[in-house]
Amino acid sequence: MNEKESMETANLIGYQYTTPNGKAFKAIDPSSDTELLGDFYPASLADVDAALNLAEKAFGVYRYIDNKIKAAFLRSIADEINAIGDELIERAMAESGLPQARLQGERGRATGQLNLFADLVEEGSWVEAVIDNALPDRKPAGRPDIRKMLIPVGPVVVFGASNFPLAFSVAGGDTASALAAGCPVVVKAHPAHPGTSALVAEAIKKAAEKHELPEGVFSILYDDGYAIGEALVKHPKTKIVTFTGSYKGGTALLKLAQQRESPIPVFAEMGSINPVILLPDALENRYTEIAEQYAVSITLGTGQFCTNPGLLLAVKSDGLNKFKNALSEAIGKIDSSTMLTPGICKNYSALSEDMMNQEAVSIIGRGKLNADKANQAQPMVVEVNASSFLVNPKLREEVFGPYSLLVVADYEVQLQQVLDALQGQLTASIVADETDLKKYKTLIQNITNIAGRVMLNNVPTGVEVVHAMQHGGPFPATSDSRFTSVGTGAIKRFVRPVSWQNWNHDLLPDELKNENPLKIWRLVDGKYIKE
Repeated sequence: MNEKESMETANLIGYQYTTPNGKAFKAIDPSSDTELLGDFYPASLADVDAALNLAEKAFGVYRYIDNKIKAAFLRSIADEINAIGDELIERAMAESGLPQARLQGERGRATGQLNLFADLVEEGSWVEAVIDNALPDRKPAGRPDIRKMLIPVGPVVVFGASNFPLAFSVAGGDTASALAAGCPVVVKAHPAHPGTSALVAEAIKKAAEKHELPEGVFSILYDDGYAIGEALVKHPKTKIVTFTGSYKGGTALLKLAQQRESPIPVFAEMGSINPVILLPDALENRYTEIAEQYAVSITLGTGQFCTNPGLLLAVKSDGLNKFKNALSEAIGKIDSSTMLTPGICKNYSALSEDMMNQEAVSIIGRGKLNADKANQAQPMVVEVNASSFLVNPKLREEVFGPYSLLVVADYEVQLQQVLDALQGQLTASIVADETDLKKYKTLIQNITNIAGRVMLNNVPTGVEVVHAMQHGGPFPATSDSRFTSVGTGAIKRFVRPVSWQNWNHDLLPDELKNENPLKIWRLVDGKYIKE
């Protein structure tokens, strides 16, 4: 890769890069286990303090900046990311092992969601303004004038995700939605892709300087361990934390946040096995099509999506036997591929092997193993009967990678028992034909009890960035199922409602003034209007 010598590898606090200090670390190319160019320096506790103090100072200004300027800022970040060009894609490929086309698509997703939030902020109705005009003559007592809207809460700490170095990282959905809400952001860069993070951080810095935003609206800190992440969560100026990663990592942050003198919310997305219910008529009529569709979904991105279909559920039938044969054939044609980090690959190998050694588990199919490259994940689909699944909690754990477990029930009631044994999920899918939908109506209705997004004849991989998306589910899929980390609803994580009662009109926020200067939708005396 042709590295630019100008790539900054120091911590960025506001508009200033810090002086390198301490022992540097390097990024690793997972496809070859070789070090990449660039020395990155872990932040200090003083850097944490400086970044969050500056963020708090910036919040006092940034929260009140005109919506058009905020929107322009978000669009400028997208433009600056695109302006980096091939260098960004090449560095992300080297640090993640992900293919070029995948990362080009991910860059488009990252810039697309920045522009989506820009549109949301510019239009303005997302603040949910509500006005209940005074009723002084109401009996037996008059009602005062009461008005309510959402306001930003303060500095946000964003933990970059390993599996999406662009779309869930430095300028990903968490950063985009927090900035849109009016909150400064301090990013803890993921140690697996510091070079990619550095390039995107510089793009955000340029966009902030272009619009003369207060220094501290954005900072980024590096660390190859846990100390800086812990300090960021514990810092008294931090108001909210976002995280995408493992259950272990997410729950550790939750505990730290609750141990503070003033506990704060942690919006953690911690993984999911995303059950797929394969119903009999669909399997009988479309077993080859379904097998090929799910073989691709299981192995997409080396199975390193939080929406990977890690659990297939079905009742014994001739159609299921045909499906298993077709799935075995489809998986067998898929080559192994590079995992994001050596550590993730090691965990996948250990967990998938452990699953194979569980009682009553048998292999359905394996993909081809490419021994010429490092950190290869071999696709794998295994099978177990429902009775064994129900008594073995180990089988319900996530195996992060191109792996899926088929659970075979003897009858419909047992299939429902398997579903009842599952914890919260990001997604749940139903594969069914019309007769299945009628016969299994109760089971299908109950699927919303465990998942945030439910699908019919669709794969769970591929999370659209749209207004209607819900990417979050009951614990332990996420720490708070009422919120989403994808789509415009993600902005709700960084705000809180405030009511203004009996205020002078000229002192009210523009969103709540009678003349509606921003021309937004508001709920006025129980009716949605723009007037």
